[in-house]
Amino acid sequence: MRVSVPTEELAQRLSGCADIAVWDLVGAPPWSAIDVVVPPYQSDPSLLTALADVEVRLVQSQSIGYDGVADHLPSGIAFANAAGVHEGPAAEIGIALLLAAQRDLPRYAAQQISGTWSSDVTRGLLGLRVVILGAGGLAGAFVDRLAPFGADAVRVGRSRRRDSRGDVAGPDDLARLLPEADAVVVCLPLDDSTRGMVDASFLGRLREGALLVNIGRGPVVDTAALLIELESGRLRAALDVTDPEPLPPSHPLWRMPGVLISPHVGGKVSTMTDAVESLLRRQLTALKSGATPANLVEFA
Repeated sequence: MRVSVPTEELAQRLSGCADIAVWDLVGAPPWSAIDVVVPPYQSDPSLLTALADVEVRLVQSQSIGYDGVADHLPSGIAFANAAGVHEGPAAEIGIALLLAAQRDLPRYAAQQISGTWSSDVTRGLLGLRVVILGAGGLAGAFVDRLAPFGADAVRVGRSRRRDSRGDVAGPDDLARLLPEADAVVVCLPLDDSTRGMVDASFLGRLREGALLVNIGRGPVVDTAALLIELESGRLRAALDVTDPEPLPPSHPLWRMPGVLISPHVGGKVSTMTDAVESLLRRQLTALKSGATPANLVEFA
C-alpha cells in the first residue's frame, strides 16, 4: 500500500507498514495512485484540489472538523475525519478556559507581572449552570471532565433523547435554558445549520455576567454580535476558536474586557501524534482486509 503523510515524523512512525512518502499536498504527488493521503494538520481544505489527478482510496484527516472539505475534495474520494483523536484534549482546554475565566486567573497572571498581591471572591464551578451546545464526542468528553467539579450541566443536541450520559435537551429547550445559564459551552461542528447559531438573539437571552466558551468552531458564533455584548460588559467569553481565524493582531476581540483567548490549541498536545499514528494503523488494517475504514464522512 502507498501512503502519503505530511511530516517526516509520521513517515518514520509508519515505516514498515506501507510504502510511505512525505507530501504536504504542495508540489507534485509522489505517485499517481495513493491508497491513503494524510493532509497537514489544520490545513486549508483547498489543498485537496491537488488530488484532482491522483487516484486516491482515502483521505484521512488529522482533524475532527471537516468544514469546507466538500467544496474542494475531488469526487469519488472517500474522506475520514479524526474522531477519537482530539475530543479529550479539546475538552481539557475547554475546562481550562472555563476554570480560568471563573476564577479570574488572567487577572492574577497580570498581577504577578507587577508584583501585586490583591485577591477577591471569584465565581468557581460548584453549582454553575452550564449549557453545552452539542451532544457528540466533544460534548461528551467535556461533560465527563466537568462532572467532578459539581457543576449542573445539560447538553443540547439536534433532538431530545437519552444516552449513556443522561438526558439530552433539544433546540426547543434553549428558550428556557439560556436565561438560566451561567455559562454556555460551544462544542458544535460547523455546517449550514450551526453557522451563526450563536447570534445576537441567542446572546441576548443570556443573563448579565454569563460566560461563553467556544471550543467548537469559530463561525458558530456571530463575532460582531459577541463584540457588542463584550464591549458593554454584559457578557464574558473564553475562546479557543474565533472568526476570523487566525485572529488578526488588530482585531478588537483581543482587547475586549472579560475575554480570554487561546489560539486554537485544543488538539495540540504532545500525545496527538501517537493518537494519529494509531488511527492510521487501524485504517490501513481495514483497507488491507477489505473492511470499511472508520470515521467516514458522508457529504450531502
